[in-house]
Amino acid sequence: MDLIKILTELLSRPSITPDDAGCLEFIRRILPSYEARYVDFTGNEKDYGVKNLWLRRRYGSGAHIAFAGHVDVVPAGSGWDSEPFNPIQKDGFIYGRGAQDMKSGVAAFVAACEQLEGFIASGKSEFDGTISLILTSDEEGEGKHGTLEVLNLMKSEGALPDFAVVAEPTCESVLGDSLKVGRRGSINGKISIIGKQGHAAYPEKCANPAHALALIFDKFAGVDLDSGSEFFAPSKLVITDIRGGMEVTNVTPERIDIMFNVRNSNLTDTDKVRSFLEAILKDLDEGFSYDLSLRAGSKPFLTDKNSLIVRAMSDVIKRTLGVTPSLNTKGGTSDARYLSAFGVACVEFGVINDRIHAINERVSVKEVNGLKDVFLNLLISIGQKKLK
Repeated sequence: MDLIKILTELLSRPSITPDDAGCLEFIRRILPSYEARYVDFTGNEKDYGVKNLWLRRRYGSGAHIAFAGHVDVVPAGSGWDSEPFNPIQKDGFIYGRGAQDMKSGVAAFVAACEQLEGFIASGKSEFDGTISLILTSDEEGEGKHGTLEVLNLMKSEGALPDFAVVAEPTCESVLGDSLKVGRRGSINGKISIIGKQGHAAYPEKCANPAHALALIFDKFAGVDLDSGSEFFAPSKLVITDIRGGMEVTNVTPERIDIMFNVRNSNLTDTDKVRSFLEAILKDLDEGFSYDLSLRAGSKPFLTDKNSLIVRAMSDVIKRTLGVTPSLNTKGGTSDARYLSAFGVACVEFGVINDRIHAINERVSVKEVNGLKDVFLNLLISIGQKKLK
Protein backbone atom coordinates (compact mmCIF):
# COMPACT_ATOMS: atom_id res chain seq x y z
CA MET A 1 0.00 0.00 0.00
CA ASP A 2 1.31 3.46 -0.85
CA LEU A 3 3.08 5.10 2.10
CA ILE A 4 1.25 8.43 1.80
CA LYS A 5 -2.10 6.61 1.63
CA ILE A 6 -1.21 4.80 4.86
CA LEU A 7 -0.29 8.06 6.57
CA THR A 8 -3.36 9.90 5.29
CA GLU A 9 -5.66 7.14 6.51
CA LEU A 10 -4.06 7.16 9.95
CA LEU A 11 -4.32 10.95 10.17
CA SER A 12 -8.01 10.85 9.28
CA ARG A 13 -8.77 8.81 12.39
CA PRO A 14 -9.32 10.92 15.58
CA SER A 15 -7.29 8.64 17.81
CA ILE A 16 -7.10 10.83 20.91
CA THR A 17 -5.63 8.92 23.87
CA PRO A 18 -6.61 6.17 24.63
CA ASP A 19 -8.88 5.65 21.59
CA ASP A 20 -7.07 4.07 18.64
CA ALA A 21 -10.05 4.92 16.37
CA GLY A 22 -9.44 1.74 14.37
CA CYS A 23 -5.82 2.56 13.52
CA LEU A 24 -4.45 -0.74 14.83
CA GLU A 25 -6.87 -2.91 12.87
CA PHE A 26 -6.11 -0.85 9.75
CA ILE A 27 -2.38 -1.55 10.21
CA ARG A 28 -3.01 -5.24 10.87
CA ARG A 29 -4.76 -5.57 7.51
CA ILE A 30 -1.75 -4.08 5.69
CA LEU A 31 0.50 -6.90 7.00
CA PRO A 32 -1.70 -10.02 6.88
CA SER A 33 1.30 -12.39 6.94
CA TYR A 34 2.31 -11.09 10.38
CA GLU A 35 1.09 -12.93 13.46
CA ALA A 36 -1.22 -10.50 15.26
CA ARG A 37 -1.74 -10.33 19.02
CA TYR A 38 -4.00 -7.74 20.60
CA VAL A 39 -2.92 -6.89 24.14
CA ASP A 40 -5.74 -4.61 25.25
CA PHE A 41 -6.21 -3.17 28.73
CA THR A 42 -9.66 -2.70 30.25
CA GLY A 43 -8.74 -2.78 33.93
CA ASN A 44 -10.59 0.28 35.16
CA GLU A 45 -12.92 3.00 33.97
CA LYS A 46 -10.21 5.66 33.61
CA ASP A 47 -8.01 3.53 31.37
CA TYR A 48 -10.81 1.67 29.63
CA GLY A 49 -10.24 1.36 25.93
CA VAL A 50 -6.43 1.15 25.73
CA LYS A 51 -5.52 -0.98 22.74
CA ASN A 52 -2.14 -2.49 21.94
CA LEU A 53 -1.04 -4.63 19.02
CA TRP A 54 1.97 -6.90 18.63
CA LEU A 55 2.69 -7.93 15.05
CA ARG A 56 5.44 -10.49 14.42
CA ARG A 57 6.95 -12.09 11.32
CA ARG A 58 9.55 -14.85 11.60
CA TYR A 59 11.81 -15.12 8.56
CA GLY A 60 14.67 -17.07 10.10
CA SER A 61 16.76 -17.73 13.19
CA GLY A 62 18.77 -14.50 13.19
CA ALA A 63 18.34 -11.27 15.08
CA HIS A 64 14.97 -10.00 16.30
CA ILE A 65 14.34 -6.32 15.59
CA ALA A 66 11.28 -4.39 16.72
CA PHE A 67 9.77 -1.12 15.59
CA ALA A 68 7.72 0.64 18.23
CA GLY A 69 5.28 3.50 18.03
CA HIS A 70 1.99 4.97 19.16
CA VAL A 71 -1.12 5.82 17.16
CA ASP A 72 -2.72 8.01 19.83
CA VAL A 73 -2.50 11.77 19.62
CA VAL A 74 -3.11 14.77 21.86
CA PRO A 75 -6.33 16.79 21.40
CA ALA A 76 -6.22 19.09 18.38
CA GLY A 77 -7.30 22.31 20.06
CA SER A 78 -8.65 25.26 18.09
CA GLY A 79 -7.24 27.72 15.60
CA TRP A 80 -6.27 25.33 12.80
CA ASP A 81 -6.29 26.53 9.20
CA SER A 82 -7.75 23.14 8.18
CA GLU A 83 -9.65 20.35 9.86
CA PRO A 84 -7.09 18.52 12.10
CA PHE A 85 -8.54 15.08 11.32
CA ASN A 86 -9.16 15.74 7.65
CA PRO A 87 -5.56 15.70 6.37
CA ILE A 88 -4.65 17.89 3.42
CA GLN A 89 -1.54 18.16 1.24
CA LYS A 90 -0.22 21.63 0.54
CA ASP A 91 3.15 22.85 -0.71
CA GLY A 92 4.82 19.49 -0.11
CA PHE A 93 3.44 19.03 3.41
CA ILE A 94 0.67 16.92 4.92
CA TYR A 95 -1.31 18.68 7.65
CA GLY A 96 -3.13 16.89 10.45
CA ARG A 97 -2.96 16.12 14.15
CA GLY A 98 -0.31 13.44 14.64
CA ALA A 99 1.50 14.21 11.36
CA GLN A 100 4.83 14.49 13.18
CA ASP A 101 4.00 12.87 16.51
CA MET A 102 4.01 10.17 15.44
CA LYS A 103 1.82 8.73 12.71
CA SER A 104 4.47 9.54 10.12
CA GLY A 105 6.90 7.26 11.94
CA VAL A 106 4.34 4.48 12.24
CA ALA A 107 3.36 4.76 8.57
CA ALA A 108 7.03 4.67 7.56
CA PHE A 109 7.93 1.46 9.37
CA VAL A 110 4.69 -0.27 8.37
CA ALA A 111 5.36 0.60 4.71
CA ALA A 112 8.99 -0.50 5.05
CA CYS A 113 7.94 -3.90 6.43
CA GLU A 114 5.39 -4.33 3.63
CA GLN A 115 7.95 -3.39 0.97
CA LEU A 116 10.51 -5.78 2.44
CA GLU A 117 8.02 -8.61 2.06
CA GLY A 118 7.73 -7.82 -1.63
CA PHE A 119 11.52 -7.75 -2.00
CA ILE A 120 11.86 -11.12 -0.28
CA ALA A 121 9.11 -12.65 -2.40
CA SER A 122 10.78 -11.46 -5.60
CA GLY A 123 14.25 -12.56 -4.48
CA LYS A 124 15.61 -8.99 -4.29
CA SER A 125 16.45 -9.29 -0.60
CA GLU A 126 16.52 -11.66 2.35
CA PHE A 127 15.94 -11.46 6.05
CA ASP A 128 17.29 -14.09 8.42
CA GLY A 129 15.53 -13.14 11.63
CA THR A 130 12.31 -11.83 13.18
CA ILE A 131 10.55 -8.49 12.86
CA SER A 132 8.08 -7.22 15.47
CA LEU A 133 5.88 -4.15 15.49
CA ILE A 134 4.81 -2.85 18.90
CA LEU A 135 1.88 -0.45 18.63
CA THR A 136 -0.15 1.29 21.31
CA SER A 137 -2.93 3.84 21.84
CA ASP A 138 -1.58 4.81 25.27
CA GLU A 139 1.54 6.96 25.00
CA GLU A 140 0.43 10.57 25.06
CA GLY A 141 -1.32 10.07 28.41
CA GLU A 142 0.21 8.35 31.41
CA GLY A 143 1.44 5.52 29.21
CA LYS A 144 1.03 2.88 31.89
CA HIS A 145 -0.94 0.31 29.88
CA GLY A 146 0.57 0.57 26.43
CA THR A 147 3.99 -0.61 25.29
CA LEU A 148 4.65 -1.93 28.79
CA GLU A 149 1.78 -4.44 28.46
CA VAL A 150 3.18 -5.78 25.18
CA LEU A 151 6.68 -6.08 26.58
CA ASN A 152 5.42 -8.01 29.58
CA LEU A 153 3.75 -10.48 27.21
CA MET A 154 6.86 -10.74 25.04
CA LYS A 155 9.01 -11.40 28.10
CA SER A 156 6.64 -14.07 29.41
CA GLU A 157 7.00 -15.91 26.09
CA GLY A 158 10.76 -15.44 25.83
CA ALA A 159 10.24 -13.26 22.77
CA LEU A 160 11.82 -9.92 23.65
CA PRO A 161 13.61 -8.31 20.69
CA ASP A 162 17.38 -7.98 20.53
CA PHE A 163 17.09 -4.32 19.65
CA ALA A 164 14.44 -1.79 18.71
CA VAL A 165 13.78 1.45 16.88
CA VAL A 166 11.17 3.84 18.27
CA ALA A 167 9.96 6.10 15.46
CA GLU A 168 9.41 9.24 17.55
CA PRO A 169 10.05 12.57 15.79
CA THR A 170 13.67 13.26 16.68
CA CYS A 171 15.21 15.48 14.02
CA GLU A 172 15.74 19.22 14.38
CA SER A 173 16.55 20.92 11.08
CA VAL A 174 16.86 18.19 8.45
CA LEU A 175 15.88 14.54 8.40
CA GLY A 176 18.84 12.55 9.69
CA ASP A 177 20.49 15.15 11.90
CA SER A 178 19.53 13.54 15.22
CA LEU A 179 19.53 9.96 16.50
CA LYS A 180 18.48 9.57 20.10
CA VAL A 181 20.51 6.97 21.98
CA GLY A 182 18.83 7.50 25.34
CA ARG A 183 16.61 9.82 27.32
CA ARG A 184 16.90 11.83 30.46
CA GLY A 185 14.88 10.77 33.46
CA SER A 186 12.23 12.91 35.11
CA ILE A 187 11.96 13.66 38.83
CA ASN A 188 8.99 15.64 40.10
CA GLY A 189 9.05 17.32 43.48
CA LYS A 190 7.29 19.63 45.89
CA ILE A 191 8.73 21.74 48.70
CA SER A 192 6.42 23.11 51.36
CA ILE A 193 7.74 25.79 53.70
CA ILE A 194 5.48 26.14 56.74
CA GLY A 195 5.38 29.21 58.96
CA LYS A 196 2.75 31.05 60.99
CA GLN A 197 -0.11 33.04 59.46
CA GLY A 198 -0.80 36.52 60.78
CA HIS A 199 -1.72 40.13 60.10
CA ALA A 200 0.49 41.97 57.64
CA ALA A 201 0.54 44.96 60.00
CA TYR A 202 2.27 42.90 62.70
CA PRO A 203 5.02 41.01 60.84
CA GLU A 204 6.90 40.43 64.10
CA LYS A 205 4.06 38.15 65.21
CA CYS A 206 4.17 36.09 62.00
CA ALA A 207 6.52 33.56 60.51
CA ASN A 208 6.23 34.44 56.83
CA PRO A 209 7.27 31.48 54.62
CA ALA A 210 7.37 33.76 51.56
CA HIS A 211 10.17 35.76 53.15
CA ALA A 212 11.95 32.58 54.18
CA LEU A 213 11.75 31.32 50.60
CA ALA A 214 13.20 34.57 49.27
CA LEU A 215 16.37 34.05 51.34
CA ILE A 216 17.12 30.61 49.85
CA PHE A 217 15.38 30.62 46.46
CA ASP A 218 18.47 31.39 44.40
CA LYS A 219 20.28 28.44 45.99
CA PHE A 220 18.13 25.87 44.18
CA ALA A 221 15.98 27.54 41.49
CA GLY A 222 17.46 26.81 38.06
CA VAL A 223 20.57 25.23 39.55
CA ASP A 224 22.49 22.49 37.72
CA LEU A 225 22.79 19.41 39.92
CA ASP A 226 25.61 17.90 37.88
CA SER A 227 27.85 18.90 35.00
CA GLY A 228 26.35 16.53 32.45
CA SER A 229 28.18 13.84 30.48
CA GLU A 230 28.96 12.89 26.89
CA PHE A 231 25.34 12.43 25.87
CA PHE A 232 23.48 14.15 28.72
CA ALA A 233 22.95 17.83 29.46
CA PRO A 234 23.29 18.85 33.13
CA SER A 235 20.39 17.96 35.41
CA LYS A 236 18.67 21.29 36.07
CA LEU A 237 16.16 21.95 38.85
CA VAL A 238 13.32 23.82 37.12
CA ILE A 239 10.61 25.57 39.13
CA THR A 240 7.17 24.89 37.64
CA ASP A 241 4.75 26.49 40.13
CA ILE A 242 4.61 28.46 43.38
CA ARG A 243 1.46 28.69 45.51
CA GLY A 244 0.65 30.33 48.82
CA GLY A 245 -1.63 32.66 50.73
CA MET A 246 -5.27 33.63 50.26
CA GLU A 247 -4.84 36.28 47.54
CA VAL A 248 -5.42 39.13 49.97
CA THR A 249 -3.05 41.93 50.98
CA ASN A 250 -3.37 41.94 54.76
CA VAL A 251 -2.79 38.29 55.73
CA THR A 252 0.59 36.57 55.54
CA PRO A 253 0.57 32.97 54.30
CA GLU A 254 0.88 29.96 56.55
CA ARG A 255 2.73 27.95 53.90
CA ILE A 256 4.32 28.27 50.50
CA ASP A 257 4.36 25.33 48.07
CA ILE A 258 7.02 25.16 45.36
CA MET A 259 6.65 22.57 42.60
CA PHE A 260 9.61 21.62 40.45
CA ASN A 261 10.93 19.15 37.88
CA VAL A 262 14.39 17.78 37.21
CA ARG A 263 15.13 16.18 33.85
CA ASN A 264 18.00 14.15 35.20
CA SER A 265 21.06 12.69 33.57
CA ASN A 266 22.62 9.38 34.55
CA LEU A 267 24.66 11.31 37.15
CA THR A 268 21.70 12.38 39.31
CA ASP A 269 18.96 10.40 41.03
CA THR A 270 16.26 11.11 43.63
CA ASP A 271 18.67 10.52 46.53
CA LYS A 272 21.02 13.17 45.19
CA VAL A 273 18.17 15.66 44.69
CA ARG A 274 16.87 15.01 48.19
CA SER A 275 20.30 15.46 49.81
CA PHE A 276 20.90 18.67 47.87
CA LEU A 277 17.59 20.24 48.91
CA GLU A 278 17.68 19.10 52.53
CA ALA A 279 21.10 20.71 52.95
CA ILE A 280 19.51 24.03 51.93
CA LEU A 281 16.20 23.69 53.77
CA LYS A 282 17.75 22.68 57.08
CA ASP A 283 19.13 26.22 57.38
CA LEU A 284 15.66 27.79 57.59
CA ASP A 285 15.30 30.09 60.58
CA GLU A 286 13.64 28.91 63.77
CA GLY A 287 9.86 29.04 63.45
CA PHE A 288 9.79 27.46 60.02
CA SER A 289 9.53 23.81 59.01
CA TYR A 290 9.52 22.13 55.64
CA ASP A 291 8.16 19.12 53.84
CA LEU A 292 9.85 17.64 50.78
CA SER A 293 8.35 15.03 48.46
CA LEU A 294 9.97 13.51 45.37
CA ARG A 295 8.73 11.10 42.72
CA ALA A 296 10.76 9.60 39.90
CA GLY A 297 8.49 9.61 36.86
CA SER A 298 11.07 7.83 34.73
CA LYS A 299 14.72 6.84 34.91
CA PRO A 300 17.42 7.92 32.49
CA PHE A 301 18.82 5.35 30.10
CA LEU A 302 21.61 5.24 27.55
CA THR A 303 22.28 2.80 24.72
CA ASP A 304 25.97 2.15 24.16
CA LYS A 305 27.21 4.15 21.18
CA ASN A 306 29.16 1.07 20.05
CA SER A 307 26.12 -1.21 20.17
CA LEU A 308 24.94 -2.90 17.01
CA ILE A 309 21.75 -0.88 16.65
CA VAL A 310 23.46 2.51 17.10
CA ARG A 311 26.16 1.64 14.59
CA ALA A 312 23.71 0.15 12.10
CA MET A 313 21.30 3.09 12.29
CA SER A 314 24.06 5.68 12.03
CA ASP A 315 25.46 3.94 8.95
CA VAL A 316 22.08 3.54 7.24
CA ILE A 317 21.09 7.18 7.90
CA LYS A 318 24.36 8.40 6.41
CA ARG A 319 24.11 6.12 3.35
CA THR A 320 20.43 6.82 2.71
CA LEU A 321 20.17 10.52 3.49
CA GLY A 322 23.74 11.77 3.22
CA VAL A 323 23.57 13.14 6.76
CA THR A 324 25.67 12.15 9.76
CA PRO A 325 23.35 12.05 12.78
CA SER A 326 24.18 13.60 16.12
CA LEU A 327 23.89 11.06 18.93
CA ASN A 328 22.00 12.67 21.79
CA THR A 329 19.42 12.29 24.57
CA LYS A 330 17.49 15.54 24.13
CA GLY A 331 13.79 15.97 24.77
CA GLY A 332 11.29 14.48 27.16
CA THR A 333 10.45 10.89 27.81
CA SER A 334 9.08 8.22 25.47
CA ASP A 335 8.21 4.53 25.40
CA ALA A 336 11.87 3.80 24.65
CA ARG A 337 12.36 3.89 28.41
CA TYR A 338 10.29 0.71 28.74
CA LEU A 339 12.27 -1.12 26.08
CA SER A 340 15.51 -0.17 27.78
CA ALA A 341 14.19 -1.32 31.16
CA PHE A 342 13.60 -4.77 29.64
CA GLY A 343 17.21 -4.90 28.46
CA VAL A 344 16.44 -4.10 24.82
CA ALA A 345 19.04 -1.90 23.14
CA CYS A 346 17.03 0.85 21.48
CA VAL A 347 17.32 4.08 19.55
CA GLU A 348 14.79 6.67 18.44
CA PHE A 349 14.62 8.11 14.96
CA GLY A 350 11.92 10.01 13.12
CA VAL A 351 10.94 13.17 11.30
CA ILE A 352 11.58 16.80 12.28
CA ASN A 353 9.75 17.74 15.48
CA ASP A 354 9.20 21.48 15.04
CA ARG A 355 5.37 21.27 15.18
CA ILE A 356 4.64 18.42 17.55
CA HIS A 357 1.52 19.05 19.66
CA ALA A 358 1.11 22.41 17.90
CA ILE A 359 -1.65 24.00 15.84
CA ASN A 360 -1.31 23.21 12.12
CA GLU A 361 0.93 20.21 12.79
CA ARG A 362 2.46 19.05 9.54
CA VAL A 363 5.09 16.78 8.05
CA SER A 364 7.04 16.96 4.80
CA VAL A 365 6.15 14.32 2.22
CA LYS A 366 9.85 14.12 1.34
CA GLU A 367 10.73 13.42 4.97
CA VAL A 368 8.21 10.61 5.32
CA ASN A 369 9.52 8.91 2.19
CA GLY A 370 13.08 9.35 3.40
CA LEU A 371 12.21 7.87 6.78
CA LYS A 372 10.65 4.82 5.13
CA ASP A 373 13.79 4.36 3.04
CA VAL A 374 15.96 4.47 6.17
CA PHE A 375 13.85 1.81 7.87
CA LEU A 376 13.77 -0.39 4.77
CA ASN A 377 17.54 -0.14 4.28
CA LEU A 378 18.06 -0.96 7.95
CA LEU A 379 16.03 -4.16 7.56
CA ILE A 380 17.86 -5.09 4.37
CA SER A 381 21.22 -4.48 6.04
CA ILE A 382 20.32 -6.57 9.06
CA GLY A 383 18.89 -9.38 6.96
CA GLN A 384 21.83 -9.60 4.62
CA LYS A 385 24.47 -9.44 7.32
CA LYS A 386 22.63 -11.92 9.54
CA LEU A 387 23.47 -9.86 12.58
CA LYS A 388 23.23 -11.50 16.03
